[in-house]
Amino acid sequence: MTTDQILSLGPELAGFLDEFDDCFGRSEPRSHLANYVRGQLSNLPRKSAEPLAIFAGVAPRTLQEFLGTDEWDHEKLRDRTQQIAARDHADDQAIGVIDDSGHSKKGNHTACVSRQWCGNKGKVDNCVVTVHLTFVSYDMRFRTMLDSTPFLPEKVWDDPARRRAAAIPDAVVYRPKYAIALEQLDRAEANGVRFGWITADEWYAMMPPFLEGLEQRGRRFVLEVPRDTRGWLFFPGNTGVEPKRIDNLCRYSRPMMQQPWTRFHIKDTGNGPQVWEVKATAFWMMLGGELRGPYWLVYARNVLDPAEEKYFLSNAAPGSPLEAILHVAFGRWPIERCLEDEKSELGLSHFEVRKYESMLRHLLITQVSHLFLARQNCRLRGKKSGGHDLPSTDCRRRLDRRSAALPSRSTKTTRKSREENPTPTTTNRRRAEKPYQNTFEPVETIKHRY
Repeated sequence: MTTDQILSLGPELAGFLDEFDDCFGRSEPRSHLANYVRGQLSNLPRKSAEPLAIFAGVAPRTLQEFLGTDEWDHEKLRDRTQQIAARDHADDQAIGVIDDSGHSKKGNHTACVSRQWCGNKGKVDNCVVTVHLTFVSYDMRFRTMLDSTPFLPEKVWDDPARRRAAAIPDAVVYRPKYAIALEQLDRAEANGVRFGWITADEWYAMMPPFLEGLEQRGRRFVLEVPRDTRGWLFFPGNTGVEPKRIDNLCRYSRPMMQQPWTRFHIKDTGNGPQVWEVKATAFWMMLGGELRGPYWLVYARNVLDPAEEKYFLSNAAPGSPLEAILHVAFGRWPIERCLEDEKSELGLSHFEVRKYESMLRHLLITQVSHLFLARQNCRLRGKKSGGHDLPSTDCRRRLDRRSAALPSRSTKTTRKSREENPTPTTTNRRRAEKPYQNTFEPVETIKHRY
């Protein structure tokens, strides 16, 4: 944004930032927040503390101290960001998207830095990794970052002297990324945020404690799972049948082979429409030493490139439209867009600080700036998110998903039947907001010790 554009939004920005006044005990740090946010919204090429201070016409040390030593409640700032999103953008079908991101850094003095996988570079690099939770309206028109937490690598930061130099609090210890993500979900819920769905990529889905954590919290999820995930397409009981990989089950099992492909238009892209063809069935798996299921197992392949395949696992209730499950399954792109916007437009990765709290404060202030931009975008669209006729978000009373996930019963597939009922070639463009139709009675969660 140019200086003129920022000035034109001055009254709205001032009113927005007033909601954070009680995060500050004194007027000075309160004014520094306004300077920091205005600088992030500007067209400055670099958005670390020094250029932001120069842009605001104050001494560079003022914003450096604002991040490092000034007394103000950054946790309340994060909570208020979430409370505003919950109050003004409530959507009972909202999607919570979880992901992490790397920020390349030089040297080894910045808190949490380590040689580790840096997703945006696609290789191991010297970087800081942060875990993020994004709020996305079901129609994908509104999206904003709700939480950002630095990831402390295991063992690398065990040296007490190094921790003191980076001012890492004693309470900050190594926690797996999936544990951080679950904590972020709990924090958002405590601040009034309600998600209808949770989604994440393969890395999170392959962690049994993450799946268990979602189940324990009654969260409805759609997760992309690795092809080597193992389970059954029937309730195995005490049959002694070993679990099989889902890629083999999807290709060679009778329920999948006898089921025709159904094509779905996922979205329009710059390269044309994105169309995938899909099959779905019931699935049981071992989780936490117990047999759990049935889940939805969704097998999808790209129409334009059939070698590109995806596998999704969902605990959605019976009667949930398959279109809705796919809408969420392919709905991770908003967090990638949020990260791209925050990095390219707001300077998310531009922190030039070594102390843990300074870095965390920069991340959380960037969320404030992003929320303001998201609200302005929503205002200009003239549309408020919400109001979708879809299944209830309450997963604490689980429903038997077998009838919903299994294909309709059919006779044995023959050459004649295939000729009379060929695989569909038309693309399904039904809206994901298809009305919910559930004719199944609630039953207890199916959990059997193997």
